[in-house]
Amino acid sequence: MFYTYAYLREDKTPYYVGKGKGRRMYNKHHRVSLPTDKKFIVVVKDNLTEEEAFQHEMEMIQKYGRKDLGTGILLNMTDGGEGNSGREIPEHQRKIISEKNSHPLTEDHKKKISKSLKGVENTSQHNKNISQSMKGRKRGPYKIHTK
Repeated sequence: MFYTYAYLREDKTPYYVGKGKGRRMYNKHHRVSLPTDKKFIVVVKDNLTEEEAFQHEMEMIQKYGRKDLGTGILLNMTDGGEGNSGREIPEHQRKIISEKNSHPLTEDHKKKISKSLKGVENTSQHNKNISQSMKGRKRGPYKIHTK
């Protein structure tokens, strides 16, 4: 059996609507973050066939509207009714989603990323800093685990 679910804001308005089965609503599966408090994850309608769940998901998204289209409050990136059940997102929708999720990097940001990927230069000052941070640490008894 399938269900529809919503992630709620503190004021109890939904910010994401989905269709699921099992523990789907608790799994990270899209760019929308899960509520940290599970009381803000609610089943809207359950005991549905997959088709009924798709239909209800689309109705809910239509009702509350999508932020990306300027029609409402939901962070959903599609109108619903598709998913891992064999339906594919049309190419034009995939392109729109890809463009919305891509963020161009500034040259400064690219340099910082490059520098961080190269690692820390192993200088004597760096070694002194590590040594200083380790001073005063207590080393406990170590247990050797044998099988």
